[in-house]
Amino acid sequence: MKKFLAGSFVLVVMGMFNLYAYADDPVVGPGKKVTLDYTLTVDNKEVETSVGKTPLSYVVGSRNIIPGLEAQLNGMHVKEEKVINVASKDAYGDVDPKAFKEFPVTSLPKGLTPKVGMVLQATAPDGSRFPAVINAINGDKVQLNFNHPLAGKALTFKVKILNIENAPVVPVAAAAPQTK
Repeated sequence: MKKFLAGSFVLVVMGMFNLYAYADDPVVGPGKKVTLDYTLTVDNKEVETSVGKTPLSYVVGSRNIIPGLEAQLNGMHVKEEKVINVASKDAYGDVDPKAFKEFPVTSLPKGLTPKVGMVLQATAPDGSRFPAVINAINGDKVQLNFNHPLAGKALTFKVKILNIENAPVVPVAAAAPQTK
């Protein structure tokens, strides 16, 4: 009987240790702020990296990163590394043919010599800026592509989770826009 009780005590203590070990090992999920290093490749070419630079930080669920990447980061632990493939539909979407628009060449900045593939900064009526790529030049008209430059592309991320912490709480009044 004493052996049974001693063995049970050891199991209980070991079980408590395991609970504490998991409690101190946060995972990527709702309510967490995640910091990670990443390298993005497209068509086997490195497009962008945070390695050796400022790591990327985001709050899970805040829609600050593409959905396909965020979904596959869920459940990861600090120091864990992973290669994540994201289909275009879960990244920047497929190429939208309606996002190609023609403009007169005279609408471009003065002194600019347009070339196919040139990236311009367009400004929306609300003042926000976004890229537009010259897709074609037809006489006195230029066709601009307003799709995201990575639209229609499958993305590959090599990631390493550097830190996971509780996300800061944002007061409701600060989170919602004020109306008068």
